Amino acid sequence: MGHLSVKHISQSFEKDSGESTKALEDVSLEIEDGEFVCIIGPSGCGKTTLLRIIAGLDIPDSGQVTLDGDTITVPDPRRGMVFQEYSLFPWRTVMENITFGMEMQHVPQAERLKTAEEYLNLVGLEQFRNSYPYELSGGMRQRVAIVRALANNPSVLLMDEPFGALDAQTRNLLQQELLQIWSKKKITILFVTHSVDEAVYLADRIVVMSARPGKVKEIVTVTLPRPRDRTSRQANELRNKLLEELAEERKK
Repeated sequence: MGHLSVKHISQSFEKDSGESTKALEDVSLEIEDGEFVCIIGPSGCGKTTLLRIIAGLDIPDSGQVTLDGDTITVPDPRRGMVFQEYSLFPWRTVMENITFGMEMQHVPQAERLKTAEEYLNLVGLEQFRNSYPYELSGGMRQRVAIVRALANNPSVLLMDEPFGALDAQTRNLLQQELLQIWSKKKITILFVTHSVDEAVYLADRIVVMSARPGKVKEIVTVTLPRPRDRTSRQANELRNKLLEELAEERKK
């Protein structure tokens, strides 16, 4: 199961000057089991803050987040997190990075290796199992980060601009691979991105956030058939609509 319920989340931060800045205000969302949801919005609107609250890394000032009815207050293996930075352990091989979470959960070694091999094959990195992160390209390192999160068998995968630092060609390839994994594993994905094109290509629904303090301005259901054609008339129309909405928020 992977039903996320976000209810009336608000969050403020205190600056060094003592002044308080509100990042999120009364954010509510319902994300169904197995759904792929993207969040877009102007810079500074609280997208990453919201993701960290859902991950259990931050505690909101008010409101509640639940996963399958259980209140989220701390990190939990049921929620995997992938950051924009690769965040791999440089002293561990690819295989050792992927099995790390399972080690912490005391999963038997044979099971850890079997699971890691399955995911390495899924993303075509089986020949790099004994390589170290510095020996891999950026795209390969991010593949490892994604399968490391998936190897813990989470109900929900939280992704904070995971492809933002990659070149366009690698980014498109990893988007396709992520959709293949999502289709096969039936996992719930909540994906923060600055790219409207990426959101249109990936999402079942797109959450549009307002300028700070971040609120849910609109939730758009994407009805484009899969696999999607990035250049189709319908995709371009939706992309233009979303870009116009973001432009309005940036003017505020």
